[in-house]
Amino acid sequence: MDTITINGAPRANAGKTAAKSDRNAGTIPCVMYGAGENVHFTTTADQLRDLIYTGEFKTVNVNVDGKSYKCILKEVQYHPVTDAVWHIDFLQLVNGRSIKVEVPLRFEGVSPGVRSGGKFIQKIRSVKIKTKPEFLVDEMKADISKMKLGQSLRVRDIVAVNGVEIINPIALPIATVTIPRGLKSALVDEEETVGESPAEA
Repeated sequence: MDTITINGAPRANAGKTAAKSDRNAGTIPCVMYGAGENVHFTTTADQLRDLIYTGEFKTVNVNVDGKSYKCILKEVQYHPVTDAVWHIDFLQLVNGRSIKVEVPLRFEGVSPGVRSGGKFIQKIRSVKIKTKPEFLVDEMKADISKMKLGQSLRVRDIVAVNGVEIINPIALPIATVTIPRGLKSALVDEEETVGESPAEA
Protein backbone atom coordinates (compact mmCIF):
# COMPACT_ATOMS: atom_id res chain seq x y z
CA MET A 1 0.00 0.00 0.00
CA ASP A 2 1.31 3.43 -0.94
CA THR A 3 1.90 5.92 1.86
CA ILE A 4 2.51 9.62 1.30
CA THR A 5 3.91 12.15 3.74
CA ILE A 6 2.31 15.50 4.47
CA ASN A 7 3.99 18.21 6.51
CA GLY A 8 1.70 20.47 8.48
CA ALA A 9 1.95 23.49 10.77
CA PRO A 10 -0.04 23.55 14.02
CA ARG A 11 -2.99 25.92 14.15
CA ALA A 12 -3.09 28.19 17.16
CA ASN A 13 -6.82 28.71 16.81
CA ALA A 14 -9.77 26.86 15.27
CA GLY A 15 -13.09 28.22 14.03
CA LYS A 16 -14.33 30.11 10.98
CA THR A 17 -12.30 33.27 11.55
CA ALA A 18 -9.05 31.37 11.97
CA ALA A 19 -9.83 29.16 8.96
CA LYS A 20 -10.42 32.25 6.81
CA SER A 21 -7.06 33.66 7.89
CA ASP A 22 -5.37 30.35 7.03
CA ARG A 23 -6.87 30.35 3.54
CA ASN A 24 -5.92 33.98 3.00
CA ALA A 25 -2.36 32.96 3.84
CA GLY A 26 -2.46 30.31 1.12
CA THR A 27 -2.81 27.28 3.39
CA ILE A 28 -5.58 24.74 3.94
CA PRO A 29 -7.05 24.13 7.41
CA CYS A 30 -7.11 20.47 8.47
CA VAL A 31 -8.19 18.45 11.47
CA MET A 32 -7.13 14.97 12.52
CA TYR A 33 -9.24 12.95 14.92
CA GLY A 34 -9.72 9.37 16.05
CA ALA A 35 -7.19 8.99 18.88
CA GLY A 36 -7.90 11.26 21.80
CA GLU A 37 -7.55 15.01 21.36
CA ASN A 38 -8.06 16.40 17.87
CA VAL A 39 -5.03 17.82 16.09
CA HIS A 40 -5.62 21.05 14.12
CA PHE A 41 -3.06 22.01 11.50
CA THR A 42 -2.59 23.56 8.07
CA THR A 43 -0.87 22.34 4.95
CA THR A 44 -0.52 23.39 1.31
CA ALA A 45 -2.30 22.31 -1.84
CA ASP A 46 0.95 21.02 -3.38
CA GLN A 47 1.37 18.44 -0.64
CA LEU A 48 -2.17 17.17 -1.11
CA ARG A 49 -2.07 16.69 -4.88
CA ASP A 50 -0.98 13.02 -4.80
CA LEU A 51 -3.57 12.21 -2.15
CA ILE A 52 -6.72 13.91 -3.42
CA TYR A 53 -6.42 13.80 -7.20
CA THR A 54 -6.02 10.05 -7.60
CA GLY A 55 -8.17 6.97 -7.79
CA GLU A 56 -5.82 5.08 -5.49
CA PHE A 57 -6.36 4.51 -1.81
CA LYS A 58 -3.37 5.60 0.27
CA THR A 59 -2.38 5.97 3.88
CA VAL A 60 -0.84 9.21 5.09
CA ASN A 61 1.98 10.11 7.46
CA VAL A 62 1.14 13.54 8.81
CA ASN A 63 4.06 15.39 10.42
CA VAL A 64 3.00 18.19 12.75
CA ASP A 65 5.11 19.97 15.37
CA GLY A 66 7.74 17.23 15.52
CA LYS A 67 5.25 14.37 15.76
CA SER A 68 4.20 11.87 13.09
CA TYR A 69 0.71 10.41 12.81
CA LYS A 70 -0.49 7.57 10.59
CA CYS A 71 -3.83 8.51 9.05
CA ILE A 72 -6.25 8.11 6.19
CA LEU A 73 -8.12 10.80 4.32
CA LYS A 74 -11.69 10.96 5.63
CA GLU A 75 -13.34 13.96 3.99
CA VAL A 76 -12.49 16.81 1.65
CA GLN A 77 -14.56 20.00 1.51
CA TYR A 78 -14.39 22.18 -1.60
CA HIS A 79 -15.28 25.81 -2.22
CA PRO A 80 -18.77 25.79 -3.84
CA VAL A 81 -17.72 28.14 -6.65
CA THR A 82 -14.00 27.69 -7.30
CA ASP A 83 -13.71 23.99 -6.30
CA ALA A 84 -10.58 24.88 -4.34
CA VAL A 85 -9.84 22.59 -1.40
CA TRP A 86 -11.50 24.29 1.59
CA HIS A 87 -10.99 21.93 4.52
CA ILE A 88 -9.75 18.37 5.12
CA ASP A 89 -10.53 15.77 7.77
CA PHE A 90 -8.05 13.00 8.56
CA LEU A 91 -8.69 9.90 10.65
CA GLN A 92 -5.80 8.69 12.77
CA LEU A 93 -5.23 4.94 12.61
CA VAL A 94 -5.01 3.02 15.87
CA ASN A 95 -4.17 -0.68 15.76
CA GLY A 96 -7.03 -2.80 17.03
CA ARG A 97 -9.64 -0.09 16.45
CA SER A 98 -12.10 -0.77 13.60
CA ILE A 99 -12.52 1.74 10.80
CA LYS A 100 -14.82 2.05 7.81
CA VAL A 101 -13.29 3.14 4.50
CA GLU A 102 -13.97 3.02 0.79
CA VAL A 103 -11.39 1.32 -1.46
CA PRO A 104 -11.17 0.79 -5.24
CA LEU A 105 -12.57 -2.40 -6.80
CA ARG A 106 -10.30 -4.11 -9.35
CA PHE A 107 -11.03 -6.99 -11.71
CA GLU A 108 -8.69 -9.84 -12.58
CA GLY A 109 -8.70 -12.31 -15.46
CA VAL A 110 -10.25 -12.33 -18.92
CA SER A 111 -13.95 -12.97 -19.41
CA PRO A 112 -14.95 -15.71 -21.92
CA GLY A 113 -18.03 -13.63 -22.64
CA VAL A 114 -15.89 -10.68 -23.70
CA ARG A 115 -13.83 -12.98 -25.90
CA SER A 116 -17.08 -14.04 -27.55
CA GLY A 117 -17.96 -10.45 -28.40
CA GLY A 118 -19.71 -9.31 -25.23
CA LYS A 119 -19.12 -5.96 -23.56
CA PHE A 120 -17.77 -5.80 -20.00
CA ILE A 121 -19.52 -3.15 -17.90
CA GLN A 122 -18.27 -2.21 -14.44
CA LYS A 123 -21.19 -1.24 -12.22
CA ILE A 124 -19.30 0.21 -9.24
CA ARG A 125 -15.80 1.60 -8.87
CA SER A 126 -15.29 1.09 -5.14
CA VAL A 127 -16.59 -0.85 -2.16
CA LYS A 128 -17.04 0.03 1.49
CA ILE A 129 -15.17 -2.11 3.97
CA LYS A 130 -14.83 -2.44 7.72
CA THR A 131 -11.45 -3.50 9.05
CA LYS A 132 -8.64 -2.67 11.45
CA PRO A 133 -5.44 -0.81 10.49
CA GLU A 134 -3.36 -3.97 10.69
CA PHE A 135 -5.58 -5.61 8.03
CA LEU A 136 -6.13 -2.51 5.88
CA VAL A 137 -5.93 -3.04 2.10
CA ASP A 138 -5.74 -0.53 -0.72
CA GLU A 139 -8.15 -2.40 -3.02
CA MET A 140 -10.54 -5.34 -3.30
CA LYS A 141 -10.56 -7.76 -6.23
CA ALA A 142 -13.02 -9.85 -8.21
CA ASP A 143 -12.23 -12.61 -10.72
CA ILE A 144 -14.01 -12.30 -14.09
CA SER A 145 -12.36 -15.31 -15.76
CA LYS A 146 -15.59 -17.35 -15.65
CA MET A 147 -18.02 -14.65 -16.75
CA LYS A 148 -19.95 -15.70 -19.85
CA LEU A 149 -22.28 -13.71 -22.07
CA GLY A 150 -25.14 -12.21 -20.09
CA GLN A 151 -23.67 -13.08 -16.69
CA SER A 152 -23.10 -10.73 -13.76
CA LEU A 153 -20.92 -10.59 -10.68
CA ARG A 154 -22.17 -9.36 -7.33
CA VAL A 155 -20.59 -8.16 -4.11
CA ARG A 156 -20.65 -11.73 -2.77
CA ASP A 157 -18.27 -12.70 -5.61
CA ILE A 158 -15.50 -10.35 -4.45
CA VAL A 159 -12.41 -12.23 -3.29
CA ALA A 160 -12.43 -12.48 0.52
CA VAL A 161 -9.57 -10.92 2.47
CA ASN A 162 -8.66 -11.90 6.01
CA GLY A 163 -9.79 -9.32 8.55
CA VAL A 164 -11.84 -7.34 6.02
CA GLU A 165 -15.65 -7.15 6.00
CA ILE A 166 -17.45 -5.74 2.96
CA ILE A 167 -20.32 -3.49 4.02
CA ASN A 168 -22.13 -3.21 0.66
CA PRO A 169 -25.21 -5.47 0.18
CA ILE A 170 -24.02 -8.89 -1.02
CA ALA A 171 -26.52 -8.94 -3.91
CA LEU A 172 -25.37 -5.58 -5.33
CA PRO A 173 -24.19 -6.04 -8.97
CA ILE A 174 -20.57 -5.06 -9.51
CA ALA A 175 -20.08 -6.03 -13.17
CA THR A 176 -21.86 -7.63 -16.10
CA VAL A 177 -21.07 -8.89 -19.60
CA THR A 178 -23.77 -7.59 -21.90
CA ILE A 179 -24.66 -9.05 -25.28
CA PRO A 180 -24.50 -6.44 -28.09
CA ARG A 181 -27.62 -6.20 -30.25
CA GLY A 182 -25.90 -7.55 -33.36
CA LEU A 183 -24.48 -10.51 -31.49
CA LYS A 184 -27.83 -11.19 -29.84
CA SER A 185 -29.55 -11.35 -33.24
CA ALA A 186 -26.87 -13.72 -34.52
CA LEU A 187 -27.34 -16.00 -31.51
CA VAL A 188 -31.11 -16.06 -32.02
CA ASP A 189 -30.69 -16.93 -35.71
CA GLU A 190 -28.25 -19.69 -34.79
CA GLU A 191 -30.65 -21.16 -32.22
CA GLU A 192 -33.52 -21.12 -34.72
CA THR A 193 -31.36 -22.85 -37.33
CA VAL A 194 -30.30 -25.54 -34.88
CA GLY A 195 -33.92 -26.10 -33.86
CA GLU A 196 -35.18 -26.70 -37.43
CA SER A 197 -35.93 -30.23 -38.60
CA PRO A 198 -34.05 -31.60 -41.67
CA ALA A 199 -37.22 -31.22 -43.77
CA GLU A 200 -37.64 -27.60 -42.71
CA ALA A 201 -33.99 -26.88 -43.44
